[in-house]
This record gives sequence, structure tokens and C-alpha cells, in this order.
Amino acid sequence: MAEKNLSQRDKKHLWHPLTQHKLHSNMLGIVKAKGALLYDEDSKEYIDGIASWYTCMYGHCNDYIVHKTYEQMQTLDQVVFSGFTHEPAVLLSEALMKILPENQEKIFFSDNGSTSNEIAIKMALQYHFNLGNKRNVMLAFEDGFHGDTFGAMSVSGLSVYNGPFEDFFIEVERIPVPTEENIDSIIRNLLTRLKKADIAGFIYEPLVQGAAAMKMHDGDGLSKILTVLKQHNVITIADEVMTGFGKTGKNFASDYIPVKPDVLCMSKALTAGLVPMAITSCTQKIYDAFYSDEISKGLFHGHTYTANPIACTAALAGIELLQSKEMQQNIERIVLSHQKFNEEIKNHPKVATTRQCGVIFALDLNVKMERYGNLRDKLFHYFMDNGVFLRPLGNTIYILAPYVVSKEQMQKIYNTIKGVLEII
Repeated sequence: MAEKNLSQRDKKHLWHPLTQHKLHSNMLGIVKAKGALLYDEDSKEYIDGIASWYTCMYGHCNDYIVHKTYEQMQTLDQVVFSGFTHEPAVLLSEALMKILPENQEKIFFSDNGSTSNEIAIKMALQYHFNLGNKRNVMLAFEDGFHGDTFGAMSVSGLSVYNGPFEDFFIEVERIPVPTEENIDSIIRNLLTRLKKADIAGFIYEPLVQGAAAMKMHDGDGLSKILTVLKQHNVITIADEVMTGFGKTGKNFASDYIPVKPDVLCMSKALTAGLVPMAITSCTQKIYDAFYSDEISKGLFHGHTYTANPIACTAALAGIELLQSKEMQQNIERIVLSHQKFNEEIKNHPKVATTRQCGVIFALDLNVKMERYGNLRDKLFHYFMDNGVFLRPLGNTIYILAPYVVSKEQMQKIYNTIKGVLEII
């Protein structure tokens, strides 16, 4: 049996993401996960209130997904996807076309959300380059987050992550997220700016900006922005890495918006949290700009584990579960549960605002806090001490639990949030 006290052993060699180790050196050792629960090495259980960064939406170690991937492991584990193909990839492409926005036709595999966005940005830039209309500027929302590779960082607006690297970014301009009050101004400014004809693409998180503390915006306004951009041949890129696969109440947040993206990025819940994989889908129009007798016009981007058969199988199983009657009922139950909780909590003196989109619920505390600071840490430890894993973003507390979370587990999450309001 492995030696206990993972936290102490961890310190010797491991470097964790989004962590200043001089301030936060103790990592909790997790040894098991099942359904909506995590278990530490002392057998304490925690309700995973954020589905481990929005991945394990059908529950940890889901029996159906584990069984399907185990079967695949016996047949084909990995093969190069350049010059070869295989049934899991073909089946996944067919399954995705049934649930993606109707204009999507082609899919390109990679290995995480950041690279799915990186590829989308390259598609937008090279699309114009291939057509002989070189455009060098990307457009993005303020406070957006699209990943940690250089192109994805460039279009992200959260400088807490990007500060040391900004001198190396591609050229990006930002616009505010749309509201009823500002949409007319946004459109006027866009029409003026688009006259230069140098904007290649626009990347956006539809309806919900995850890393910006679940900031939500107006779908009608977004539709107007997309309409104008498409009229000026700006490639529109929906980053659905966080929002995809049912979290907003529909398969994709783009399903709420009449104007569909040219490119759509997905990861996280794509493989149900079992193994890493990402996909960038696009329209036939985008693909055709790369289809040429000139080799240099191809999209020369590749990953060793592109379209890994096991990851494709996990994604296929996840899509089957998403479309099942049971999972759709679970999603509806969580949506209604959040609505009821909102009525209970929205007028609390410590709550500034609340918002919801599908199974995503967020509230802002009526307290000023740093994104990473002592008060935020106090909230986090209160949740963990009470057996609930929630990860506050500054003064925002949000819930994005697995679809399989029980009514009792969800109520414990709500009760713990109510409890934290009494200690701040």
C-alpha cells in the first residue's frame, strides 16, 4: 500500500496550477471519486460542487463510461491520426453532428480547451491568409478567458494570468459584453472599426464567461454582434469549453443564439472528465479555405494523442448519457432547484447579486475581496470543512455540480453557502 500523507510527499516534486506555493503549500490528497463525491486519504467525503472544473458532469467514474472505455482498451489504445483513422473517431464525428449547431461540418481534434481555442484562432487568421486577404487582428470580449497557450492568452482579458507575457501576444482588441444599455453603442463602434477590414476573427464565451466569475450576458445582444461581424467576413468563434454539453440547459450555449458560430471549441465535459481531449469544429466554408493543391494552405497543427481512440470512446459514451431521459431529467431538476434556492437567497443582506444559466448558479457577496486572498481562502476552507468542494472566484460563489448530484447533496451545498454568509 502506498504511504499515506500525500500532501507531504507532494511537496517534494510537484508544482500545481494557479498556485503560489509559498502561500499555499498543502494539497489535499484525494484517493477516490464516485458520482458527485470525492474522498480524501482520511476517508472524508466532499460533494464536488464544481464537477472538478466542469468536467465530470455525468459523475466521477461513471460505470457506463468506464465500461465502454475498458472495452476499447482491449482493441485499440492509440494510433497516429495523420494518415490513419479509426472507428471511435468516425463514430464521434457522426454523433457530434447530431447535437452541434446545424452549420458545423468538420471537426479537428486536440487535447485540451486551450489548444481547441488556439486552433480556432489559427483557423481564423489562416482563413484570411489563404484567401489572400491578410488580417492580423483578433477581437474578444473584455474579461474573457480562453486558455493558457499563447494565442489563447492573447485573446484572454484576465491579466492576473497573462501579465508577464503580454509583450509577446498577437494583436487583440476588446469590446464589452452586450447589455440592453450598451448594445447600440457597441454596434456603432464596431461598424466604424470594421471599415479597416483587418479583423480576422472574434472569439467569445457564449452567455457565460466562466473565469470572469460566471459573468453572464445578453444573448440577443450577442446575436446582433455576430450578425454584424459575419456581414464583414469576420470569423466567429464560440468558446464552449466550459458551457458545452448541457450546462446552460441546452447541448450548447450557441443553441440559444440564432446566429451560429463559424467555429466552435469544446473540451472539459466532452470526455466526461475521464481523459483529456478537445475538438474544434467548423463550417464547410472554413474547411474549404484550407482545401487546396498547395500543401502550405493546409492546417499544419497536430498533437501526438489527436483523436485518441479511448478518449473518443469516452466522449461517445458521454454524449449517449447526455441525451438519455434520466440525464435530461437531472438537468431539469437542478435548474428548478437553483431557481428555488435563488428565491431563498437573493435578498440576503450579504448577497449583492445572483444569476443563473441552466445548471450554472452564481452569487456575488456584498463584500469586497481579492480574487486570491485571505477572505477567499476563508470561504474555501469553510466549504471544505463542511464537506463541500466549491471554489470561489473573488467574491463570487458559484455552483456547477455533476448532473447526477442528488437532491440531498444539492441541499447540503445550499445549506453550506447559507452558513458561509454568517461568517463573513
